[in-house]
Amino acid sequence: MFQRILVANRGEIALRVIRACRELGIETVAVCSEADRGAAYLQLADQVICIGPPRASESYLRIDRVISAAEVGNVQAIHPGYGFLSENADFADVCRSCNIEFIGPSHEAMALVGDKNSARRIAKQAGVPTVPGSEGLIESEAHALQLAREIGFPVLIKASAGGGGRGMRVAVNELALKNGLQQAQAEAEAAFGCADIYLEKYVEHPRHVEVQVIGDQHGNVVHLWERDCTMQRRHQKLIEESPAPTLTPEKRAAVCEAAVRLVKAANYSNAGTVEFIVDQKGNFYFIEVNARIQVEHPVTELVTGIDLIKAQIRVAAGEPLPWKQEDIKHRGVAMECRINAEDPDKNFRPTPGPITGFYAPGGFGVRWDSHVYAGYTVSPHYDSMIGKLLVHQPTREEAIACMLRALSELRIEGVKSTVPIHQKILAHEAFRTSRTDTTFIERTWVS
Repeated sequence: MFQRILVANRGEIALRVIRACRELGIETVAVCSEADRGAAYLQLADQVICIGPPRASESYLRIDRVISAAEVGNVQAIHPGYGFLSENADFADVCRSCNIEFIGPSHEAMALVGDKNSARRIAKQAGVPTVPGSEGLIESEAHALQLAREIGFPVLIKASAGGGGRGMRVAVNELALKNGLQQAQAEAEAAFGCADIYLEKYVEHPRHVEVQVIGDQHGNVVHLWERDCTMQRRHQKLIEESPAPTLTPEKRAAVCEAAVRLVKAANYSNAGTVEFIVDQKGNFYFIEVNARIQVEHPVTELVTGIDLIKAQIRVAAGEPLPWKQEDIKHRGVAMECRINAEDPDKNFRPTPGPITGFYAPGGFGVRWDSHVYAGYTVSPHYDSMIGKLLVHQPTREEAIACMLRALSELRIEGVKSTVPIHQKILAHEAFRTSRTDTTFIERTWVS
């Protein structure tokens, strides 16, 4: 087991990793930018190293500075968290070339599944259903138009690299396709440094289901069941829950088994998430792999009782998985609301600034994962997430009631937050009866 780990991230996930390491008896080195210097969670690390100015491009995204901090801190491994360098295959390769273990998949597996085009190819080889679309990258506008005519409008233009909805456009006709191609390529180039795109049939009114998987370095892979992430806006998730409320037991088993087949085919180890869309008939289609721990991983932790961060660290240290598939039971219903410093009444505009008052909810079945406190300043330089509010109850009806109660207790003063929109969603009859899709929020509340 490692004696010392560098946490190459910030905020809530950095605190989550530090806590897991402390329970495992592992020392931690935390990196921070000048904007995060003095943050309370850093006091829990054994060493803190500032790696640059507030801009992520000059601090958390600088591979050379992170590696230098790891060498100064004399660590054996680096945990990348989510975002920043967590899915950067070059970073994973550099870590291991410096004899520092990267707590994640190999750079070869990450590169393979991180490119959506090659991931689709692997999925097909593993017998996993994929959305009809291009067999390779789009070579020209004429190529895109020909493909769109073959598969039929509407179509979805997608960036081959990255995620989070960037480099993605829906085209309902040929004019929209021509305009969308240029927009998607420009956005993908700016966000990921890669303008490669491909085309898929746009599945209208889908639900979004993802499967948590983890594999060790000895060829063992298991799934830890699924999460439903249908409640999202602009492809950014707001509410996640498990189990997926619309899947039959047969479909649930099929989608989880498909996820395991895919990651095995990619020779993937450590934690990852295989994402699918589900059409109105219950058919599921693979869309991408997230080769890292997800923001919403605590949902899975609550229904399985498995600490995913500790599992990641143990797998990276070479330990075999301690469970077989039949050992992983699913208990109850878990739900997560992402609480962001955003104003839902103004198209979710970020609202950075000082939190002047704060009170976290509690009670039976409630979990609050956050690094903020009264006096903390939400920085304009990073993601606006304040924290993750989770509940775990025997039934979905009880989970919704518990979440509404917890949201009513949560007090965040000084900045606008997404608490009000969560309360509206949870009280809406369409959400309560699971008659929603990935465009529900935008169609219902966002102009």
